[in-house]
Amino acid sequence: MPDRTINIFEGMTISELAKRTGRSIPFLEEILVNVGEEVGSDFDPVSIDVVELIAMEVGVNVKRLHSNEGAELLPRPPVVTVMGHVDHGKTSLLDALRQTSVAAKEAGGITQHLGAFVVDMPSGASITFLDTPGHAAFSAMRARGAAVTDIVVLVVAADDGVMPQTLEAMAHAKAANVPVVVAVNKCDKPAADPERVRIQLGSEGLLLEDMGGDVQVVEVSAVTKAGLDKLEEALLLQAELMDLKARIDGPAQAYVVEARLDRGRGPMATAIVKAGTLMCGQYVVVGAEWGKIRTIRDMLGKVKDKALPSMPFEFEGLRGLPMAGDDITVVDSEERARMLSEGRGKKLEKNRLKKIGEGRIETPDESEDVPERVELPIIVKADVQGTVQAVTDALKSLNSPQVFVNIVHVGVGVISQSDVDLAQACGACIVGFNIRSPPSSVTQLANRASIQIKVHRVIYHLLEDLGNFIVDKAPGTLETQVAGEAQVLSIFELKGRTKSQGGDMKIAGCRVTDGRVTKVSTMRLLRSGEVIFEGSCRSLKREKQDVDAVGKGNECGLAIDAYNDFQIGDVIQCLEQVKRKPKFVSSESGSVRIEC
Repeated sequence: MPDRTINIFEGMTISELAKRTGRSIPFLEEILVNVGEEVGSDFDPVSIDVVELIAMEVGVNVKRLHSNEGAELLPRPPVVTVMGHVDHGKTSLLDALRQTSVAAKEAGGITQHLGAFVVDMPSGASITFLDTPGHAAFSAMRARGAAVTDIVVLVVAADDGVMPQTLEAMAHAKAANVPVVVAVNKCDKPAADPERVRIQLGSEGLLLEDMGGDVQVVEVSAVTKAGLDKLEEALLLQAELMDLKARIDGPAQAYVVEARLDRGRGPMATAIVKAGTLMCGQYVVVGAEWGKIRTIRDMLGKVKDKALPSMPFEFEGLRGLPMAGDDITVVDSEERARMLSEGRGKKLEKNRLKKIGEGRIETPDESEDVPERVELPIIVKADVQGTVQAVTDALKSLNSPQVFVNIVHVGVGVISQSDVDLAQACGACIVGFNIRSPPSSVTQLANRASIQIKVHRVIYHLLEDLGNFIVDKAPGTLETQVAGEAQVLSIFELKGRTKSQGGDMKIAGCRVTDGRVTKVSTMRLLRSGEVIFEGSCRSLKREKQDVDAVGKGNECGLAIDAYNDFQIGDVIQCLEQVKRKPKFVSSESGSVRIEC
């Protein structure tokens, strides 16, 4: 039952759990004893953490359901995710809203992280914004942004219109069942055509207000700051319609937006609270990692004692680095945190091994003509967990029939000596993204071991460099191509040759009409467009002299092994084997692939 998922909740009974898992009550009670709990009645309530431990032992996936019964629900700020195509002005629009300049500081002028911050509007309301990257490689980040948000702001450039990542963002918002507000940006540009954008969005199935739907459209300019007040009104109106409320009391429900490794403070996670309050000193389990929250900081770096709903914050205290997108589960004790973490870790490892097993390609039949395929091991290091995932996914998309990209290790932080040792052991290339250059000692060690280290700060450059590297490593495929063509003008016959010389022989007097004819190549004879014969060149002469090649426009005498039936007007093609390498292809949207 590894693919089954059951809903669990606080106060669930063993009887209810037995129904959902399909296992007997005595079997579940035995597991209950093994996890250190006392067995009472089948109808006694059990802690949600213990229920998860039992479910993991049974082998089913769980989804935690949280109840707000009896809790006071208070209004909370909306969480708004800004999505759209690369270079359509998402970050610039947010800069204009919060009066800063983030886009100017970003590598290559494009966002490569999922950022979270609170903007206090002139009206006094506050909105939590998530900024997502628009490049094709960061699809998983956009999906994560849509999944944790209340409203999606779809930014479309008025001079560019609907593009691939615009459509992808719409799909993510639809999948997450999140309302959309369209911001038509760059309306100050001479080529701006907001009406064309409306028609394009309408044709893609987005029900705009102008067309009788409920999706608001606001024309804005991040440069001139025009229309920002209308965008604020649209967001607050949408939030009011949704009547966003959350409980303040009780344990927090929260999710990780991003995770990174700090040299001084260890694993750091950026998160947003859905409901409840997260307090300093609480034990938490995040994915398969656990820890005790030491410090909570808001996005300006100020230390807080707690985090409230819709508030983005960064916290430290975890024993390991969680995955971006993991839920944060508050538990009662260190022992419970350890048990949950250990159980989830085992399940993750089991799933990982299962995926590896499923991903193995069956051994092809030796009788089939299978192209040669080389393996390219790669170690990926990046600044935060989200970009590690994005780079890994992008590199896997470069797999081709000739090169298998094998990601042997991923990690967060600077490239270290252990990475070089691992690369040396498996012959891997090390890829660093958005991190500091490795220390000189590590670089020297890599040079001595002939290990390639490629460090980039912009995703475009990284994918282009790796794409060309993969193309160089590809063995290529042998192809037969026509190197030259000659037309038969006359036929000469050599008689009286001895048996050792091969007897009588016919020579075709030809003129080379295209390319060049070489003696070492295979010759193909065509008559009226049909292939009559194919064989090796027996003799090639020019002006009675043996030659190795004859160029275009020149005349020559040519004989083919085991063939004497030439006719005037026949075409003789000179064939040669060439090795064709695959090509690295990059589209305007940023998506990349290897074409074989």
